[in-house]
Amino acid sequence: MHMHHSHHISKKHFAPKKTLRAVNFICNSPQAKSVELVGDFNKWDPTVHPMQRRPDGAWFLQVELPHGHHHYMFRVDGQLQLDPNASGIARNQNGERVSMIAVS
Repeated sequence: MHMHHSHHISKKHFAPKKTLRAVNFICNSPQAKSVELVGDFNKWDPTVHPMQRRPDGAWFLQVELPHGHHHYMFRVDGQLQLDPNASGIARNQNGERVSMIAVS
C-alpha cells in the first residue's frame, strides 16, 4: 500500500506561537453567579471561556489571542454585557454593539 498523494502542509496556515499575546479580561460583577467570556475567538460559545471570580468580586480570565481586532462580550448570568474597559465599541453583523479589543 503506497499513498499516491503526499500531503504537504504549508507552514503559513499555522500561526507561530509568538503571535499570541496573553490578554487579561476583567469583569466587575460582584453579584454575578456566573460570568463567561464570549467572542469571535470562541465562536460566541459560553462554555469555552468561563471566568474565575476573584476574592475582590471581579471576574478574571487570561486568554491568548492572535494580534488583530477581536469582538467580544461578557455573559453575566446569561445576559450579554459590554466591557467598559474595552479598546472600543464595534458592531456585529446584526448591528448590535459589541466590545472590541485590539491586540498588537
